[in-house]
Amino acid sequence: MPEAFIVAALRTAGGRKGGRLAGWHPADLAAQVLDALVARLAIDPALIDDVILGCVGQAGEQSFNVARNAILASTLPESVPGVSVDRQCGSSQQALHFAAQAVMSGTMDVVIAGGVESMTRVPMGLPATLPFKHGFGTYMSPAMQARYPGVQFSQFAGAEQLAVKYGLGKEALDQYALASHQRAAAAAREGRFGAEIVPVAVRDADGSPSGETHAADEGIRFDASREGIAAVKLLAEGGRLTAASASQICDGAAALVVANERGLKALGNVRPLAVVRQMTVVGHDPVIMLEGPVPATPVALRRAGLKIDDIDLFEVNEAFASVPLAWLQATGADPARLNVNGGAIALGHPLGASGAKLMTTLVHALHARGARYGLQTMCEGGGLANVTIVERV
Repeated sequence: MPEAFIVAALRTAGGRKGGRLAGWHPADLAAQVLDALVARLAIDPALIDDVILGCVGQAGEQSFNVARNAILASTLPESVPGVSVDRQCGSSQQALHFAAQAVMSGTMDVVIAGGVESMTRVPMGLPATLPFKHGFGTYMSPAMQARYPGVQFSQFAGAEQLAVKYGLGKEALDQYALASHQRAAAAAREGRFGAEIVPVAVRDADGSPSGETHAADEGIRFDASREGIAAVKLLAEGGRLTAASASQICDGAAALVVANERGLKALGNVRPLAVVRQMTVVGHDPVIMLEGPVPATPVALRRAGLKIDDIDLFEVNEAFASVPLAWLQATGADPARLNVNGGAIALGHPLGASGAKLMTTLVHALHARGARYGLQTMCEGGGLANVTIVERV
């Protein structure tokens, strides 16, 4: 069977809500990454068989197939198709899986997989809350309500349940949050993100250029302290998590070029960065919701014929600090290999773009460290989780 190679991987730097990326329409922001990938490889964009983009908030400016809209906002020819994917926070990781499966099947040779999310312009939950407010119902069907009587699915409640289940106290959660900022700050100071970030112009609220360039993750707190993090108000009375130990609302886009050997030749024998070795997705308890990476990881490792200690670097999305800490406890993975350049607590979590964002960082980190295997996993709304194992080439 043909292999799926990651040929290029780029992302925008994360932007805070209302921050340096707020002036960008999400389709235009995604287009910046598409154009940068084509320019980085110096390839004929007509060779791209499909563009698959993850996006969670598919409403308003992110509606009407944002993947196709990003193509139409880019320099790619109209002949390139596009499709949008929603697997909640794992949307663009699933886009990568779909792209890899396409080129491995031989039905396509070159596919771009990525994601985009402007949480400034399309606030979290808008596709559900806006129709409900106008009398168009809720995603909770009568059959779902009968199966889960009295349950209100909530990632915040799930994160707290996860902390309780794994015995994670507020101090441990706060300490992890501090470490995320410290790792991200060190990576930024040392220029470790330089090869993966696409600089984009900062736009004013009306979309006009401000004359500045956004090329550094806006959420990193270089002066983060244990005392400052500990002082942040709890998200729920009697809980353990705060906004400081949760991922940051973020605007951003990321994408990867995926190709098989035939595609590599068509592109001009470009040198790949990594090969996809395993792709897993599982369903888990939708109430605790965020525990999916725990059972999904051993499934992926078993299918790949690997053990946890064979993996050199891990990217486990920091939706809340309780997620990677629970995952570490359950898997026995080496904490020194986890999120070595920081995670979503410091760098932001642009929902549907995060899967591609994490893989971009992982692939570049494998090369920077001369490491072999990387594993990425994310918790996802509805009790889902994706796991991707890649090998540097």
